[in-house]
Amino acid sequence: MAEDEDNNKSRLLRAEIKRLRKTLSELTPSLEALLKRRGFRIYKKEPSEDLVLPAKRFLDDFYEMLKKYSFRLFIRDVIKHQEYFTKEQVTRYATSDVTDAYVDFLLSVKVVEPAGDGFRLIKRPIKSFGETLEWFLCEIFRREFAAESAWGVKFKRPRVGGDYDVIAKIDGSILYMEVKSSPPRQIYNSEVAAFLDRTFDLSPEIAVFFMDTELRMKDKIVPMFEEELKKRFTSPPPVARIEKELFQIWNKTFIINSKDSVAGNIEKVLSWHFRAGRKERA
Repeated sequence: MAEDEDNNKSRLLRAEIKRLRKTLSELTPSLEALLKRRGFRIYKKEPSEDLVLPAKRFLDDFYEMLKKYSFRLFIRDVIKHQEYFTKEQVTRYATSDVTDAYVDFLLSVKVVEPAGDGFRLIKRPIKSFGETLEWFLCEIFRREFAAESAWGVKFKRPRVGGDYDVIAKIDGSILYMEVKSSPPRQIYNSEVAAFLDRTFDLSPEIAVFFMDTELRMKDKIVPMFEEELKKRFTSPPPVARIEKELFQIWNKTFIINSKDSVAGNIEKVLSWHFRAGRKERA
């Protein structure tokens, strides 16, 4: 009984925080205005060529499904075998019963269709899961944190190129997130360097290097950051653990994965950043 009461209070508190953030967002300058103050103007965003999404009426259900790590892994396999796949080909990361349910879901929201004895993606070709993952992260900011956000953003900047995967306005601050769908073994030093280049150029209040994996970040990703920071600073800042596989640099640059909950990890990062800021001002 007491546990139910606590859970109810927690839900109400989260709802109130979300409402206050939405109100604050409406009272503060737009994301576009905040970027303009830094000399950044969006000229392209949110490409749709490689999005794997259902019709609008199914988006809420699809978004909820994407919260499941096993479903995101399943979607990657579907994209890999997009011309034709059987259930056996996409059952690497879940039980056969769960995979059956996932396939039935994609059929019901018209993302896949029957093809002979198997199935295929209705929208083809799709290069990768990357754009869909960026869309999902952007939706998390919009839905869970009442934050104005955009994904797949390109700026006309001569010094630093590349996409800014997700940009969000959090309580009047800019957040930049680099989104990686590849496992740690497929991430290279050049990608960490490019993330830091874009972070220093944009100067967001919060920067997040996110990897959609439940594998350890300490083994390869954190050492790559430490190595890159040594190249840039005579006295490099430490890469400190917050908890589990969440790390921070300067209380404003974060390295996170999707272990436990993507939205939950983002919430921990935001809480850490704003609490650290309050301590510095005290």
